[in-house]
Amino acid sequence: MNTLLFVNGVIDAEAGKISAPIGRDPRDRQRMTVTEEHGKDAVTHFIVKERFKNSTFIECRLETGRTHQIRVHTKYMKHPIMGDVKYGGTCPYMDTEGQVLHAYQLTLVHPRTGQTMTFEAPLPEYFQKLLEILREDSRQ
Repeated sequence: MNTLLFVNGVIDAEAGKISAPIGRDPRDRQRMTVTEEHGKDAVTHFIVKERFKNSTFIECRLETGRTHQIRVHTKYMKHPIMGDVKYGGTCPYMDTEGQVLHAYQLTLVHPRTGQTMTFEAPLPEYFQKLLEILREDSRQ
């Protein structure tokens, strides 16, 4: 699965790999966290698509599929997803009604035919709008 998202803060690296085990947060059972104790291996790859004044537009590819994996790993990097209040990310530019994360591409093997199938979804309008807002804000 390939996912596009906006995170708070500017990521310096062009690309990276986050390899950190994920398990249930002992302080909040509704959240997951990076933890060695009872954590399961989790790997997220990312590349920077565009940088702005106070945020970064990235693409993530999951090597594993843990609950809230991208949300937990970006928080672990100190760059929470914009609009993700559960994991510490705000979006000061617009009301996003949730995290600004879009799984735009999914590839799977059909269980009967064995054929590899890829599905893509275009960026939602609010994503495009936020991209314009951030580009304008970075020019000022």
